[in-house]
Amino acid sequence: MEIVFGTNNLNKIKEVQALIPPHIKLLSLKDIGCLEDIPETQNTIAGNAIQKAKYIKANYGYDCFTDDTGLEVKALNGAPGVYSARYAGMQRNANDNMEKVLEELVNATNRNAQFKTVIALHLNNRLETFTGICEGEITKEKLGDKGFGYDPIFKPKDQKITFAEMDLSLKNSIGHRGKAISLFVNYLNTF
Repeated sequence: MEIVFGTNNLNKIKEVQALIPPHIKLLSLKDIGCLEDIPETQNTIAGNAIQKAKYIKANYGYDCFTDDTGLEVKALNGAPGVYSARYAGMQRNANDNMEKVLEELVNATNRNAQFKTVIALHLNNRLETFTGICEGEITKEKLGDKGFGYDPIFKPKDQKITFAEMDLSLKNSIGHRGKAISLFVNYLNTF
């Protein structure tokens, strides 16, 4: 069985390939000749993941799955949310995005936040979604140099360190992406 993972990030593909049943082979967007930017114009994280999966199926005909992730900060009414990657502008700079969040929370007493990943699977003409959430809080400063995105300012609940201070195995075991992938893999194991 072959399925397209809606990404060209080869590290992401290797990571997920190691987690799914061995009889399922992952293809990248490049493998199917999809070199364009896939539209992400929905106003929710789930909406973007679904839009990307539908786009691949409609334009390339392959069964596929895609993911979308966002940081939702309570004091910012759920922002940056679906706009997480470009919160501080279209340059999509992680440092600028973190600085903007920290600046907006400078006087906030409630620093609660959550990361959310949604995987959309388009398989056998059915669409399924799998959601992983990791609750935590925004720190007052950037801590750690591992990970990417908002990891240096997000401390998961019941942890003393940020995602950017954790080794990957701990982050994957408690994190939003790991939770969504686990649900997704359990579903794939039924095939």
